[in-house]
Amino acid sequence: MSAVDWLDGTAFHAFGQHVIWSDMIGNTIGLLALALGWRRSIWTWPAQLLSGLVLVVAYASAQLSGGVGKQLLVIGVALWGWRQWRLGSRKAQDGSIAVRFATWRERGLLAAGTAAGTLAVGGLFTLVPSLSWNPWPDAYIFTGTLAAMVAQARGLVEFWFAWLLVDLVGVPLAFSSGLAFSGLVYVIYLVLVLWGLRDWWLRTRLDAGPVLEGATA
Repeated sequence: MSAVDWLDGTAFHAFGQHVIWSDMIGNTIGLLALALGWRRSIWTWPAQLLSGLVLVVAYASAQLSGGVGKQLLVIGVALWGWRQWRLGSRKAQDGSIAVRFATWRERGLLAAGTAAGTLAVGGLFTLVPSLSWNPWPDAYIFTGTLAAMVAQARGLVEFWFAWLLVDLVGVPLAFSSGLAFSGLVYVIYLVLVLWGLRDWWLRTRLDAGPVLEGATA
């Protein structure tokens, strides 16, 4: 049995559905990545990278091409975000990544990019039904995830708001797609997102002072 076959196998049953290993392992690592992001640890990026690699198998098993595409996007953006935090992000006085609220221009760009991306990807999924059985929610999660990760890479508090909006769509979509563990994890994500939002929000007051240029190691 290959590693892919094992990841595609059933780990246990929950909510009347079978939970496959790739769904469970990938989302567990994703939870760890979100917790590391909350702590502003650079290890959030390799964790997101590994989570994306494993979840490619889960979404391929559920025949959600949009989900597969999203995870491939996660892998690419995780590599970029990792580099940003190492080389391009500001450091607070304690050596951690400095966080801030986005400017109105940055918020507008994120919102416009998410809307345009959802329309483009949703239109593609509609024209090619084999790519996704539920094109518009799938397209929204696809582009919303990208917006959230870009905001995280730039140290923007709005990263958490973006994840919150993705969760509101992701929970029902995951359960209806047969990915029960993903649905459960999205609920846990919601709790971590609210917690992380509060922490980064308060952190902006500390990071408003002088900062050191560079990035965490």
